[in-house]
Amino acid sequence: MSRPLNWSVGAAGAAILTLYMPQFEGMVLRGYQDPIGIVTACAGHTATAVLGKPYTREECERLLDEDLAVHAEGAMMCVEAPLTTGQRAAVVSFAFNVGVDRFCNSTFARRLNEGDQGACEELAKWTLAGGQQLPGLVKRRATEIAICRGEIG
Repeated sequence: MSRPLNWSVGAAGAAILTLYMPQFEGMVLRGYQDPIGIVTACAGHTATAVLGKPYTREECERLLDEDLAVHAEGAMMCVEAPLTTGQRAAVVSFAFNVGVDRFCNSTFARRLNEGDQGACEELAKWTLAGGQQLPGLVKRRATEIAICRGEIG
């Protein structure tokens, strides 16, 4: 079992994530296929999602909390540089979306670790899914950049 979300990102970061993740992922109370065919449920849950299975709002909220905590713990292990609250929240949101391994191997992670003030801009490069640019990802990345920069939160 992973540690609580606020252990990895702090209370303010956890608040940002619990506000924005359902907006980014949607909240679908059943198992469905996402735009690239991954079986998903609730607010982006994939690990144990079952196509067509109904989920309660309570189950979905619990799954989101657990998923965010797992992704936060994994992603934060890849960042050695001190991060702002917004940067931490953006890192977890991004890792939740693309996976911890892809985040850890990204230029975004490298630039954060270098203390590069322009690291947040790397997120704008990640708007494709299945080889196609998705309007939802464009909007998500713009919001993640603003969170990362501390402009919203």
